[in-house]
Order: sequence, then structure tokens, then C-alpha cells
Amino acid sequence: MIIAVDFDGTISRGKFPAIDGEQPYAGESLRKLHDEGHKIIIWTCRTGDQLLNAINWLLERKIPFDRVNDHDPENIAKYGEGGKKIYAHCYIDDKNIGGFPGWLACVEEIERMEEAYKTILKEDKTKV
Repeated sequence: MIIAVDFDGTISRGKFPAIDGEQPYAGESLRKLHDEGHKIIIWTCRTGDQLLNAINWLLERKIPFDRVNDHDPENIAKYGEGGKKIYAHCYIDDKNIGGFPGWLACVEEIERMEEAYKTILKEDKTKV
């Protein structure tokens, strides 16, 4: 799955421009998801030096990501240039309706979504 993840308030604590540490379980959750083969796109409003600060902060903590504010190249190859909204199977953001549920809940939901998706793919193959 492609997972778009906001930076401020979702991976990092604090309010822009501060980076006041890591949200509980953010790094280990993103490492787990990435190790399982999910593509992680950092989806942030940060630009310029503030974006560079965030990227360097992620790299220092070995928090994996595949792209920053950019579409997955496989989707571009299939569908052409995307718009400004990054295509993803799910979006993790502290501005969700209801607020940010925390990383453990996010990982649990992603695993549920992935199993449902695999089931749909198996059913589609048996119909052919």
C-alpha cells in the first residue's frame, strides 16, 4: 500500500516550525510498515529550509520514507502526471476528523485494510 503521512503533529510532536521530538511509536510504526513493503510518502506543507530540517530529522532517526510531497513513480507510469494531491491508499494526519488516533491504532487499521484488499484480489482472480 501507499501511505501518505503528515509530518507536524503526526510523526513529530510540536507545532510548526518546532520539531519537539517524536510522536509515541511513530518511528517504530513507520519502520515496521516500510519493512512490510508499504511505500511511505511524507505529505507536508513544509517547504525550503523547514522541509530540509524535517527530512534531516527523519534521516537522523532512521525513519524511512520513499518520497516527499511527490507521487509514486509507478502510479505516474500507469496514469500520467498526478495533481497536487498525492495519491495514496490511506492518509495519516493529525487533522483527521476525530483527531489523530495514535500510531498503534493506525498500524492496526492499515493491517486490516491490507487483509481486506488481499481478500478482494483473491475473489477477483477466482471470477476470471
